[in-house]
Amino acid sequence: MNASQNAPQHDAIPDAPPHHAPQNEDGIHRSTGHPAHAGYAVLHDAAIAELAAAGMIEPFTPEQVREVDGRKLISYGLSSFGYDVRIAGEFYIFASLDAAVVDPKNFPSSAMVKKEVGPHEAVIIPPNSYALGRSLEYFRLPDDVVGICLGKSTYARAGIIVNVTPLEPGWEGHITIEISNATPLPAKVYAHEGIMQIIFFRGPRPGVTYADRSGKYQRQRGVTFPRV
Repeated sequence: MNASQNAPQHDAIPDAPPHHAPQNEDGIHRSTGHPAHAGYAVLHDAAIAELAAAGMIEPFTPEQVREVDGRKLISYGLSSFGYDVRIAGEFYIFASLDAAVVDPKNFPSSAMVKKEVGPHEAVIIPPNSYALGRSLEYFRLPDDVVGICLGKSTYARAGIIVNVTPLEPGWEGHITIEISNATPLPAKVYAHEGIMQIIFFRGPRPGVTYADRSGKYQRQRGVTFPRV
């Protein structure tokens, strides 16, 4: 929520081409070199690692981690065609306040209780309740890459549903992660372990990126509540 003055440094994002960038007779955008109607291609592990080395994912784990010191974990790190993101130890959980009304245009932050846990410790989400967390990693999406986020099956099979909107080209920040306990029982979520997978696609640079339009969640740090 609170912006840090120690934000990771990064190269400036290139200026966007005009909405209708000129094309040559072969249908290639002169400004980008991409076909005018080219589709997006999913990125494999080597391509993801190359982009991570340029700052797309920080910190970056270049392999799948399933256990540490003999302790089994919910896996995280680079996979064949994606990256499994860790959840940090910062959570906000809905309190039981009968008087509160959840309004995304005027979010009642007083209805949330902050919980912090250490690495591999669990936060408890009450039955049929909801929490907000955030990624341990900080992301900087290139102008021609989009990320699609999917909750890990390990949590889904336990009735814990993870939702995240796509990571748009040009966006950067911590990912705010929405976690729903769909069960009638308390549920555990483990900090500094895998929570979701991102599949990255690369294609032509859009005419306007998230950074170009100064998106409201650009460079968000920590758990970020709804903004309008």
